[in-house]
Amino acid sequence: MHPTRVIVIGYLIMISIGTLALILPMASANGVSESFLMALFTTVSAVCVTGLTLVDTGVHWSIFGQLVILALIQIGGFGIMTASTLLGLMINRSLRLKTRMITQTETHTTGAGDLKSVVKLVLFVTLSIEFVVAVCLSLAFWLSWNQTPGVAIWNGVFHSISAFNNAGFSLFENSLVLFANDLGILLPIMIAIIIGGIGFPVLFDFKRSGLRRPNLSLHSKLTLWGSAILLLSGVLLFLLFEWNNPATFGAMSISDKILSATFASVSARTAGFNTVDVAGLTHETWSIHFLLMFVGGGSAGTAGGVKVGTFFILLLLVWAEVRGRPDTELFGRRIATSVQREAITVLVLGSAVVSLGTFILLATTRFPTDQVIFEVISAFGTVGLSTGITADLPPIAQLTLIVLMFIGRVGTITMAAALATSSRRMPYRYPEERPIVG
Repeated sequence: MHPTRVIVIGYLIMISIGTLALILPMASANGVSESFLMALFTTVSAVCVTGLTLVDTGVHWSIFGQLVILALIQIGGFGIMTASTLLGLMINRSLRLKTRMITQTETHTTGAGDLKSVVKLVLFVTLSIEFVVAVCLSLAFWLSWNQTPGVAIWNGVFHSISAFNNAGFSLFENSLVLFANDLGILLPIMIAIIIGGIGFPVLFDFKRSGLRRPNLSLHSKLTLWGSAILLLSGVLLFLLFEWNNPATFGAMSISDKILSATFASVSARTAGFNTVDVAGLTHETWSIHFLLMFVGGGSAGTAGGVKVGTFFILLLLVWAEVRGRPDTELFGRRIATSVQREAITVLVLGSAVVSLGTFILLATTRFPTDQVIFEVISAFGTVGLSTGITADLPPIAQLTLIVLMFIGRVGTITMAAALATSSRRMPYRYPEERPIVG
C-alpha cells in the first residue's frame, strides 16, 4: 500500500475510535449519549486540529470527553504516522524501510537519513513547548484570574496543547474574549501557535545549522519571510478596518488594539482562537481572513491551508513570468519546475474543494454568501474560526464541513495520490505545442 493511503487510513481509524468514545454517556456532562453526527463532527474537528464546534467544549463535555478531545488534538497534530514511528523507535530502536517511507510522507522530509533526527525533534519540540506554555498559562490563570490550582493547571494544559497544535479548542464559552487585554495569557498562546504552525522542517533546519549564524534552506527562508509578511500585513489591515468598530476594537485602548490585532493575525492563519466577536468584524476584515485562512502556515507543521511556501512560490512564479525570466528564483536559488507544478496543483485542488463546499452550503442553507465562504475556508484551512453559524447548519452542511476538515488536514495532494491507482512513467513524449494563454 502506498504511504499516502496508509496516512489516510490512519486518520480514518483514529476518527472512528474518537467518535465511538464521544458517543459514550460518560463523555457528556449530562450523562446522555450524544448523536452520531455530534460525536463525528467534534472528533474530526479535533483530529484535524480545526476547532469548529457545535457545542461549548467546556460546558457540554465531561472531563472524560475533554480528555478524549485533547488526546485527539495531540494525535492529530503530532501526526499518526509520526507517533507510530516513535513508538517503533522506543520498542525496536530501529526503523523498517516501509515505516520510514510512511513517516517521510507525513513529515515532508527529503532525506531518509535525517528521519530519526526529525522525528525525535518533533517529539522534543512538542513536549517542551507544550510543557513551558502550560506552566505559563497555569500560573496566569491561578495568579491573575484567581482560579483554583487544579482548574488553572487543567486550563493551562488544555489550551497549551490546543495552541501548539493549532487546534483552536477552548474550555471558555467565548474562546479567549475574556482575556483580550491579558498579555500573560495571549503571548504564550501566540508563541505556541507560531512554533507549531511554522513547520518542523524549519525547526530541523535551525537545529542542523545552528541558531547564531543559521545557514537555512530556501524552504526555511521562504516560510519565515512569508510568515512574517503575512503576520505584519494582517496586523496592519486589522487595525485599519477595526480601529473604530464598536463591536470589536472600538472601545479598546491603543495598546489593547495592537495586541488584539496581533493575536487575530496570528490566529487567523490556522489556530482558530479569537479575542473579539468574529461575527462583529467588518466585511473587509472577513475578506482578509479569507486569504489568511486559505494560505495557512508552514508545511509539515500543525497548520492547515495551502501553506505559506505554496502561496509565495506562486507569487514568485507570476513575478518571473511578468519579467520574462525563464527561471523562478529567490535568494540566489532556482526553484525546481516540479515544485512549481506541485504548488499550482495544490492551489487548483484547494480552490476546487473550497468552491464545491461553498456551492453545497449555499444550496442547503439560507445564510449570506460571505458567512458561508468564511465557514468553508475555515474548515478547509483547519482554522476553526466561525461567524456563529456552525451549530445552525443542517446535517448535510455539517457533513460537508467534516469532509472539508478531513481534506484540509490530510492534504489535497495526499488525498489525490491516495485515491489514484498508481503513477507510471510513460516511455514516450508527445510533440510540444504552445496554446494561447490569456
